[in-house]
Amino acid sequence: MNIPFLGNWRKKRGPERGAVIFSDSESDHEGVAELLSECELLRSQAHRAGIQLDDSAASLEALDQLLPRWRDDEESLPWLGNDAGLYLGTVIIRTVPGAVWEVWPGGRPVVRLLSGREVDVVVSGHEWAANGVPELSQLYAEVAET
Repeated sequence: MNIPFLGNWRKKRGPERGAVIFSDSESDHEGVAELLSECELLRSQAHRAGIQLDDSAASLEALDQLLPRWRDDEESLPWLGNDAGLYLGTVIIRTVPGAVWEVWPGGRPVVRLLSGREVDVVVSGHEWAANGVPELSQLYAEVAET
């Protein structure tokens, strides 16, 4: 999507570096989880590549195998990084017992594990989108075993 004024805004402020969530209620975990699971850009890219994102660890492995054509697109790279991180978080929340979304002050979503460890999945998603490492499936395996 090419929005001229947005390009100028980004030049002044720098690229987006993460999703921000605001909620009126701390108990609205279901609504936050639903919102964060949308990942529209990532789902669209995966669909075009024939990958079904079914919120499973296997779908993370399939994403790791995608050719990273998005790396040449400066506009979509940060958005795809957000989506990749949020999708990783969605898979963790739905498959790792006790994992929940936690929203840090300022609105940054992270995954909090039963052990109390907090995982900044959005930063991991940006690293994956930009460099391919760490792999999403590898991050999931690391988190799932703790």
